[in-house]
Amino acid sequence: MAIIENTISPGSAAYHANRDGMLGLIDRMRTLESRTRAASAAAKDRFHKRGQLLPRERVALVLDPGAPFIELSTLAGYMFDVPDANKSVPGGGVVSGIGFVSGVRCMVSASDAGIDAGALQPYGLDKTLRVQELALENKLPYVQLVESAGANLLRYRVEDFVRGGNIFRNLARLSAAGLPVVTVTHGSSTAGGAYQTGLSDYIVMVRGRTRAFLAGPPLLKAATGEVATEEELGGAEMHTSISGLGDYLAEDDRDALRIAREIMAALEWDRPGRAGAQYKPPRYDQDELLGIMPMDHKRPVDMKQVIARIIDDSDFTEMALNYGPATVCGHARIEGQAIGIITNNGPLDPAGANKATHFIQACCQTRTPILYLNNTTGYMVGKAYEEAGMIKHGSKMIQAVTSATVPQITIYCGASFGAGNYGMCGRGFHPRFCFSWPNAKTAVMGGEQAAETMAIVTEAAAARRGKPIEKEKLEAMKAQIVGVFDGQMDVFSTSARVLDDGVIDPRDTRATLAEVLAICREGDVRTPQRMQFSVARP
Repeated sequence: MAIIENTISPGSAAYHANRDGMLGLIDRMRTLESRTRAASAAAKDRFHKRGQLLPRERVALVLDPGAPFIELSTLAGYMFDVPDANKSVPGGGVVSGIGFVSGVRCMVSASDAGIDAGALQPYGLDKTLRVQELALENKLPYVQLVESAGANLLRYRVEDFVRGGNIFRNLARLSAAGLPVVTVTHGSSTAGGAYQTGLSDYIVMVRGRTRAFLAGPPLLKAATGEVATEEELGGAEMHTSISGLGDYLAEDDRDALRIAREIMAALEWDRPGRAGAQYKPPRYDQDELLGIMPMDHKRPVDMKQVIARIIDDSDFTEMALNYGPATVCGHARIEGQAIGIITNNGPLDPAGANKATHFIQACCQTRTPILYLNNTTGYMVGKAYEEAGMIKHGSKMIQAVTSATVPQITIYCGASFGAGNYGMCGRGFHPRFCFSWPNAKTAVMGGEQAAETMAIVTEAAAARRGKPIEKEKLEAMKAQIVGVFDGQMDVFSTSARVLDDGVIDPRDTRATLAEVLAICREGDVRTPQRMQFSVARP
């Protein structure tokens, strides 16, 4: 056994400062999530008056009660709907996550029709495409709860229309991969969005509420002169008795969700056992994760103290302890599940990059998933490091990350700067899952470094022209650069852009990783039975 020794002092001033800072960020995150829920719940009277359930009520009813549910990308689109931090409603107009439906682990995605009638919000497209990607990678059945006004025409962008086609392409890919797509169409599914319903394997429609047509009554009359009601054009009774689009006719939302659950229950699909393996919890309190990470990313951190609070029995078998010691690599278990861990106690140097490359290859050999705990300002720079082959060794590490044949999971715990973001399997390298802690920062470099770099370049250019540069203008330029960088590097900016799969409370890290590892393991061994029918309707 190699138990990590505790070096945290919960009574120290530094610990309390870190903890207070982290709790403040968590509170800000929860406040934003509550704002989204409140904005949707504000439509409760309207929904209930017409006999409907709110979107989150639908999600709760389709999921198995008491089973784990990982909600994804809750901050998507923050500050992109309106540029007012006090009014922005994040979430992208979609409620998405991984949970259990009739014992089957599924990706569940619901239109948040309580907000702008379910119209897709900024970055809602990116969020939807990401959850579809996760479903494909992890071989998860896909459950859709649809009621959407479609794209927000007031914010129309042609690139979103073109990219939006990927939603429908992915539905076809899911079905072709043998991953059932089960859709409950609670309300509108019109125009191009009608294919969100049409490209499903099992379609449940609600009497008197479902609307699925390529052109609504006003457009139909304008285009052809034909007059028809919404029910005649695309109601649930028509589609389940005449067009054949709908497979099941439900009396109301509850009945529709019951049918969806029965569909999943009837599928021949592996159901993970809920009895876990025998394991020992960490020896140290997970609550102490709040006080480990400083709010200033330039201050050093011993990331082994983070590892000690998320792995079984705080038992960590470290590889090459004295070689490239700022790069920490080793084996552990989380709720009995084997995992390789790579993290940073400083910048990546040539030895550290070499060690990480070797470790990644060794994990692939034994089919061990890899966890990257990002906390690095990047690869080392300077004459000595260039001569030591920093570019060559860093490139080998990046190649190893790219070519890895096992699931890779990334958590941004602190800084993730420069090419260090790439070497530590940043979002651009398609980790299977990618989460952030509330204090994490992601950028090509720190704002001060960027500002100083541009100041040096500007002064050199002025000197070549033989013209002096005004100190005030130089300082104004530096301040502007720092503002741009600082305004984009925190999680409230990066997660808004769907550059992770969500922000998690550090105390939830172990539980989240346990679920994610189970998802990866199940997905990698599952060979879905090919569907015995075509999605083409008669």
